[in-house]
Amino acid sequence: MREEDRIWIATGGGGADRIFMLPKMMTRHGLVTGATGTGKTTTIKVLAEAFSEMGTSVFIADIKGDVSGMCMPGEPGTTVDERVKNMGIEGFTFSGYPVRFFDLYGNKGIPVRTTVSAMGPILLSRILGLNDTQTGVMQIVFKVADDSGLLMLDFKDLRAMVQYAGENAKTLTMKYGIVSTASVGAIQRSLLTLESAGGDLFFGEPALDLGDWLGCDNQGQGVINILDCVTLFHDPLLYSTFLLWMLSELYELMPEVGDLPKPKMVFFFDEAHLLFNEAPRALLQKIEQIIRLIRSKGIGIFFITQNPADIPNSVLSQLGNKIQHALRAYTPNDQKAIKAAAASYRPNPDFDSETAISELSTGEALVSALDEKGAPEMIRRGFILPPRCNFGVAPPELIEEITKSSPLYTKYSQTFDRYSAYEALDELAQKQEREREQEEAEAQKLKEKTQKEKAAAKPKQSSKSSNAFDKALASSMSQVGRSVSRELVRGVFGTIKK
Repeated sequence: MREEDRIWIATGGGGADRIFMLPKMMTRHGLVTGATGTGKTTTIKVLAEAFSEMGTSVFIADIKGDVSGMCMPGEPGTTVDERVKNMGIEGFTFSGYPVRFFDLYGNKGIPVRTTVSAMGPILLSRILGLNDTQTGVMQIVFKVADDSGLLMLDFKDLRAMVQYAGENAKTLTMKYGIVSTASVGAIQRSLLTLESAGGDLFFGEPALDLGDWLGCDNQGQGVINILDCVTLFHDPLLYSTFLLWMLSELYELMPEVGDLPKPKMVFFFDEAHLLFNEAPRALLQKIEQIIRLIRSKGIGIFFITQNPADIPNSVLSQLGNKIQHALRAYTPNDQKAIKAAAASYRPNPDFDSETAISELSTGEALVSALDEKGAPEMIRRGFILPPRCNFGVAPPELIEEITKSSPLYTKYSQTFDRYSAYEALDELAQKQEREREQEEAEAQKLKEKTQKEKAAAKPKQSSKSSNAFDKALASSMSQVGRSVSRELVRGVFGTIKK
């Protein structure tokens, strides 16, 4: 709940001790942890409401489908009424918030897409589960496309480029490095698997402009963008890489703004441990770089997971605001995790943090916020405020109504397929086929003219065929060459810079 220039997040000490967070410190990022059922989702809603009330846009990854109720006002109930009274919340009213629904598959919200070229080889290779060697080949495929001015927009463009790389592996190896047919085959199998799972729906046009996620409604409340991840979460690697792509897009899109009184956007990343699972060191370094630098773009990130140990220490050290719900010590490893979590907080002489973490009740949390100077405050114990929005799930017909009434639905609902790599390579293949047929016809005429010059009458295997791609592509790509008016420049994750 917003109170003047602060976020009232929790209350302890019988309602007299209010716990606040400072909006200007939200770009120092945050962490919400706790076992299942301890109140993490409620905490996310309360924070999102406060950001919306101050005019800050919000993104929430909804993996359980229980955040959609934020578009509806809450309903009076015994639990909420009692908590409002105990916390001394005056003038508490239920309220819905401006929400937009998105869905990668387009079933429960506005469709979300990007282009293959925009995602880049690094993140795409992670989605496909490629090893280092196969990732190297994928980078060559992108390099060939970039050098030729070819845009890979959808899945068929990517498949066409990978097929071309396999068919011309020897020629490409001389110029770009080893392109093994085994790696090409592995990439093609991974593409087939992703396509069968529906992942190909994510690639195409119109591509999502994340700038559309920034903005306020007519009352000045920041828009809450909810991505339905119930289906997407069935593929954890696709889910985590997709959210990582969004972070990289925001990083490339947003201008440098320095320290602001409040963030421009706050990003809630649920099940954040998936982002780091089995990620190679090179990728982790890029993730750390994004998290470290994106604060200067006015973007705050909150990671939500069960245990602080799920987050690498190099990332954990950059998360200044922490809300710790209960952890249960069922095993020796659980006990170690609780001890490690408690050790990361500034001690409070009024209670033992390690003991408190295992004793917290549902809705209760330990809160460690940053003060005016950016230093961690002493950890405090309190109950998270109740959200003003609805605890439940929005009816499907309401989600559909909100979705189709949004101007963004008109913008993104219909796909289109423009001239790109697939069409260019198809034209190249047809041109090469016509040239081959012409050569064969000329050879046949020469053969009929004189049987004595059989050797000379055979089609010559000159350097023309080895250079066919470069020459024919230069001609057939004149249309794309005009549309790509500048050299493609790629950012931290290999995504195209805007």
